[in-house]
Amino acid sequence: MEIYVDADACPVKNETVRVAERHKLVVHMVSNQWMRLPSSRFIRQTIVDAGADKADDWIAERAGPTDIVVTSDIPLAARCLENKAQVVGPTGRPFDEESIGMALAVRDLNAHLRETSEFQSRVANFGKKDRSRFLSTLEEAVRTAAKLM
Repeated sequence: MEIYVDADACPVKNETVRVAERHKLVVHMVSNQWMRLPSSRFIRQTIVDAGADKADDWIAERAGPTDIVVTSDIPLAARCLENKAQVVGPTGRPFDEESIGMALAVRDLNAHLRETSEFQSRVANFGKKDRSRFLSTLEEAVRTAAKLM
């Protein structure tokens, strides 16, 4: 069981490391560039080539049924769910087989609206409640993955 983090814009890297240390799990922080990360023997930093979806590809090729992926990237979430990995968004929202179709549809609709009009989606501020919900959801995901082992 390992945790894969789409790290480039992830606001919950520290929280992920705290949970990983508590459960003694390896965390793969995957990004397109070097970044300062918390000091932990459980962190494996992977820097992939620059380019669209390189980090996503690296994660999707490795994450499997007993793994957890942390990402806000909906297409990456869908790919990891196909591999039976658990996927958690930084706000604590779990992606699953039931929710991913709607998430992809809304993402595509918003992209279409941005292209064809002056529509601008607003991203809600990330706050303490989001961090707390994330920690709770990640803990639950670890317990669920442990049952599969």
